[in-house]
Amino acid sequence: MQSSTRTDTCPQFLVSMFASVGSILYGYDLGVIAEAIHSDNFVNTFNPTANQSGAVVSVFTGGAFFGAMFAGPSGDYLGRKKTIMLGALIFIVGGALQTAAQSLDYLYAGRAIAGLGVGFLVMIIPLYQAELAHPSIRGAVTALQQFMLGIGALVATWASYGCYKNFPATSDKQWRISLGVQVVPAVILAALIMFFPESPRWLIDHGKHEQGLRTLAKLHAHGDESDAWVRAEYDQIRETIAFEHENEAKSYLELFKNKSSFRRLLLAVSIQASVQMTGVSAIQYYSPVIFDQMGIDKEHTFQYQGISSVLALVAQMICIASIDKVGRRWAMIGGNLANCLFFTIATIMLAVFPPGATSNASASWAFIAVTWLYNISFSATNGPLSCTY
Repeated sequence: MQSSTRTDTCPQFLVSMFASVGSILYGYDLGVIAEAIHSDNFVNTFNPTANQSGAVVSVFTGGAFFGAMFAGPSGDYLGRKKTIMLGALIFIVGGALQTAAQSLDYLYAGRAIAGLGVGFLVMIIPLYQAELAHPSIRGAVTALQQFMLGIGALVATWASYGCYKNFPATSDKQWRISLGVQVVPAVILAALIMFFPESPRWLIDHGKHEQGLRTLAKLHAHGDESDAWVRAEYDQIRETIAFEHENEAKSYLELFKNKSSFRRLLLAVSIQASVQMTGVSAIQYYSPVIFDQMGIDKEHTFQYQGISSVLALVAQMICIASIDKVGRRWAMIGGNLANCLFFTIATIMLAVFPPGATSNASASWAFIAVTWLYNISFSATNGPLSCTY
């Protein structure tokens, strides 16, 4: 019987796209917090020092570190769906605390808890997507994580700009509304994820073979359990799991003791760390400060960040459309070289035109252009490909 899965990838893609709502939360937070903590009302209300503003940003990533660490055991024990729901519920609590913050301490707590939830989501969702997707679209599906992150950043930037423009500095709506919006997609994700299929691999790994086969058939062959590709994939998953149980790491400690496991662990961690070390988060979180150094005011900073978010989405769409054809490794190498070039140019410009020393409009526009080019390069390569690889 001819396999239908080559032309029946729509269900997997749609399920994976919904799961990527978790990435919208991360992207929204990346985009919203920079504008929120630099809005006039926030500054007037809390009068934060530079260190306090930095802490508001950094406690989120600290929470995400622990969330990603706990998501592994949770995903193995509870399953992928329940872990996604758990991450979304934790994020809702954190988002609500941020929105209702009456002091910086409330905001610190909300940021840390929201980060914990996002850590769960950004770790488990690419795994869930990869285990659902047909190999022919696996690159595109896992690249959805970065694309949806870009959607979140885009919405955050323009929502923040709208709040900044339409609410006076005397109103806390200038930052509370933009922070509150992030709870909405988390509620949708938590409410609906349990209606979606569990990972076939997790089901088979936990002795639920018939349910795993049934899920594979629904995803790849309109429920036909006798489909040739479905049967081959089912047998391969069972064989792989049996081999792993017999030969591969049986505990997290063995990830460090087993040479093969440690090599893969080191590669995965190094790639993800290198992505963060490019400085992309610094540009997202501190764009108002960076742009201010080049003589660009807050209102125009929000506008330029919005345009940058649109350009990033275009770049991510190009990546999704091409990555299963062009491969991962050389695209990542080329992206890193381009990122290095654009950051070098930006650094030279800050040195030649130091903060406050000039109001050179040409220099300001050149700096904006370089940050846009950097965002395009990152979004087309290292951003989405780090999860795919």
